[in-house]
Amino acid sequence: YVRVRNNFVWKHQEIIVCSRHYSNKMTNFSTFLRTAMLYLILRTSFVHCDITDGNQEHLKREHSLMKPYHGVGSSSSSQWDFWGSTLVTSSYVRLTPDDRSKQGSIWNTVPVHLKDWEMHVQYKIHGSGKKNLHGDGIAIWYTKERLHPGPVFGNQDHFVGLAIFLDTFRNDLHGMDRTFPYISAMVSNGSVGYDHGKDGRSAELGGCPAEIRNKDHETYLAIRYSKGRLTVMVDVEDKNEWKECIDIGGVSLPTGYYFGASAATGDLSDNHDIISMKMYQLMVEHTAEEESQDWTKIEPSVNLLKSPKDNIDDPTGNFRGTALTGWKVFLLLLCSLLGIVVCAVVGAVVFQKRQERNKRFY
Repeated sequence: YVRVRNNFVWKHQEIIVCSRHYSNKMTNFSTFLRTAMLYLILRTSFVHCDITDGNQEHLKREHSLMKPYHGVGSSSSSQWDFWGSTLVTSSYVRLTPDDRSKQGSIWNTVPVHLKDWEMHVQYKIHGSGKKNLHGDGIAIWYTKERLHPGPVFGNQDHFVGLAIFLDTFRNDLHGMDRTFPYISAMVSNGSVGYDHGKDGRSAELGGCPAEIRNKDHETYLAIRYSKGRLTVMVDVEDKNEWKECIDIGGVSLPTGYYFGASAATGDLSDNHDIISMKMYQLMVEHTAEEESQDWTKIEPSVNLLKSPKDNIDDPTGNFRGTALTGWKVFLLLLCSLLGIVVCAVVGAVVFQKRQERNKRFY
């Protein structure tokens, strides 16, 4: 589905079951079938959703990074701190320049105590490297610890929390079924490491290809966590529309963790710029049991129908551990209806032939 970035409107398909009086004449029956199918496919409606999408009253400024980047620095009053090759200007925060072997990061110093949230990241990845001669990418973090440099896009391995990887370089030469740049998600309790050789595929929860490099405009990423569901959306064409990339249920994330962004270059390089990171609170009702739970004690985990390691043999790397989405339900019902229509047409043809055969005996 497609969601407009500055509105509350979601598109979805609505299935309408139609019934009409059956006619023995084949022409009327065929007309009915064509009309019903056309109405089914073209019928589209809009519904309102109770989640924020850029609504300023839900913006949490203590967790947001915006121009002109006041509150960024190493002082005790700063809300954002940075490390490594990171350069803060009045227009962007450059995590790495287009140079080899650079690492940089920027981290929110205020822990997040929201149960339901949505983070919007405006970023730009660009450089002089030709196709396939650039790297490595950006990672967006929601983790227990911050400012721990390491080998995973400039941050530590065996992290505890959530990571969204915007990977621009292919390391796994055998994984040619996947197009790069590629966006993926990973949740870890510290026991699982990021496998660079496989581009993190052995532990990823889902992902999608996205042309995010050397655009003439900024690109956008939205990460939403609400009621155990993680959704990642992208807008890489600057059309003011979100397109779904990842949608995973059964995700458990605690409160009290930190948001950050990091990037790294190796033998190949790129400019990795963060323009803004805007945190929004989602106004969601929870049960009394959920409210009484100590959310700071939750261990990051994912309850899936299959292990993330199964993604090694999954061409897309994307799967869901919960119920089918509305779009898949629509396709399933549409296929079922087509099957019914085919059976009805065959039955009508057989019935008509029997009627013609009976007339010969009169």
